[in-house]
Amino acid sequence: METKLTGRHIDITAAIKAHIEDKAEKLPRYNSSVDHVEIIIDGAEGGNPSIEIIAKGGHNQLFVVKETTNGDEDFYALVDTVFHKMERQLRKAKEKERNPMHSASE
Repeated sequence: METKLTGRHIDITAAIKAHIEDKAEKLPRYNSSVDHVEIIIDGAEGGNPSIEIIAKGGHNQLFVVKETTNGDEDFYALVDTVFHKMERQLRKAKEKERNPMHSASE
């Protein structure tokens, strides 16, 4: 799986980078079609950093999640929150694929 990490108006420390890459490596567990993940960290939105995750899967599937802090939240908690949202989105898409009620033959 290919992972791309981009920082806009913010310096990404080695500890944050390692934490984010550790979380990104776990995404294919929730949906095996994910083969490319792009993480964009933006620190310019009024002093409140935001994180956007774009995961690309097979059959041109695109999953996008964005979360912004309110200033009181820890940056690591923001990372955990945004990855939790992505995991939920990937799990839901995988359940739809497996559910016979959502078949393409209808």
